[in-house]
Amino acid sequence: MFVCCFGYATNHSLRSESYHSQLTTHNSKLTMALKKILFTHSYFLHFDKKQEAIGKPYAPLATLYAAAWMRANGYEVSLFDTMFAKNADELVEALNTDMPDLLVIYDDGFNYLTKMCLTNMREAALRMIELAKQCGVAVIVSSSDATDHYDQYLRAGADFVLIGEGEMTLLELTNALTSDKNDLHRIPGIVFHENGVNTTTAKRNVLKNLDSLPQPAWDLVDIDRYKEMWLKHAGYFSINIATTRGCPFKCNWCAKPIYGNRYNSRSPQKVVDELKYLMENYGFDHVWFCDDIFGLKPGWVEEFAKLVQKENLAFTFKIQSRADLLLQPAYVSSLQKAGCENAWMGAESGSQKILDAMDKGITVEQIHEATNLLKIYEIKPSLFIQFGYLGETKEDIKLTIKMINELMPYEIGISVSYPLPGTGFYEKVKTAMQEKHNWTDSSELALMFRNTYAPSFYKQLHRYVHNNYKKHIATIKWREWFKQSGKSDIKKMLSAFYYFPATWLDRVRLFSLQHKKA
Repeated sequence: MFVCCFGYATNHSLRSESYHSQLTTHNSKLTMALKKILFTHSYFLHFDKKQEAIGKPYAPLATLYAAAWMRANGYEVSLFDTMFAKNADELVEALNTDMPDLLVIYDDGFNYLTKMCLTNMREAALRMIELAKQCGVAVIVSSSDATDHYDQYLRAGADFVLIGEGEMTLLELTNALTSDKNDLHRIPGIVFHENGVNTTTAKRNVLKNLDSLPQPAWDLVDIDRYKEMWLKHAGYFSINIATTRGCPFKCNWCAKPIYGNRYNSRSPQKVVDELKYLMENYGFDHVWFCDDIFGLKPGWVEEFAKLVQKENLAFTFKIQSRADLLLQPAYVSSLQKAGCENAWMGAESGSQKILDAMDKGITVEQIHEATNLLKIYEIKPSLFIQFGYLGETKEDIKLTIKMINELMPYEIGISVSYPLPGTGFYEKVKTAMQEKHNWTDSSELALMFRNTYAPSFYKQLHRYVHNNYKKHIATIKWREWFKQSGKSDIKKMLSAFYYFPATWLDRVRLFSLQHKKA
């Protein structure tokens, strides 16, 4: 396949051949003119059919932060946003149009879809590396997957992989490569190929002062495409904002390869400034605050709520939080005042035994109490549920289903336990893992290690619990109809005629699968 325009390919390929040769022998005096940077990321909505059908995409926030940081430090930046691309080969047009000196594949570390390390996206990233190298462009990669599997990316042709939080590392590395004082070993947080082996430098500390970063380079994104898809599928437009980085809690299945086990926060004023900018320039109805835990810092939410009201900002938002944090009336009240409409809790299980095994640090009772408190303040409680954790039994599963049926959250998100490198859970199950170590896309839901039941059981369990939940919602709507003399959600009422028989059939299938060999 013809990749690059003739003049560009000829000029850059000669330079790249010399560059890569010098890198592998580590010439500490290597100097490169890296002025133009093309940013991209490896999440293709088209390769994740479940999410494409849902039609609620969010812009690659971490990518936009990195681009803004490099632009603020004198580099010319552009973006190839893969969100709406059909394949990795579309990168070629951006390479030919922008003629960058450097391609930076910088994944959105705030988005759980990226943290999952889906193989469809890995293959796309490796293909983009190949295309860039054919054009003679140097390549740097920053992602959860590259942090865990950097050798695959280096073997594919990447010149460097950034380990952990990437903005400071990217700037130091790029500056070093454009100067005559570039001892790469002194730059923390990188891996590169040297003399036939991979060289990993010292670990970089996480950034503490998040206010020192410029706001994300929103101008690089075609916001209209995101807005159009949201309006089509949801009837409103939601945008993503991060107020923090990291998580201080130690759930043993949760990997933190980018922002670590620390918790650092932007100031409420900086967040409100960004909200005002986005409202004035793009307009939005709703915000997803994509922090692992929103507002953990004491007093932060209270101050944020006051600023939102002072600026007369009208929007609703959803957050992710913990049951124990959501037990504080002042915190929940401030969430309501600021516009929170939906709070997602990592409930995971209705079995205390499983929660303790996960090192979750919460109780089933706290999940119940937090759900009830959110309802009092008219915030919709939603639950993340995880099946298939090591040692989970039929009784544990029943307890989880019982909890869902009793609490009737606004939404549920169901997954199966996913072993990620670097976690205590991964170490426990790695000897029981099958050949498969990653899902192809977010709908796969394959249990990748031997457990109580076979992977097919957990797939059916996912379907059964969802349909059972919707059956209960339909039942509630019928009760409302009788109590309110015909005033209720007719669509959800009628769904009972589907979910009652569907749930019964799913339960029969589930029962038949529980004896299948794991």
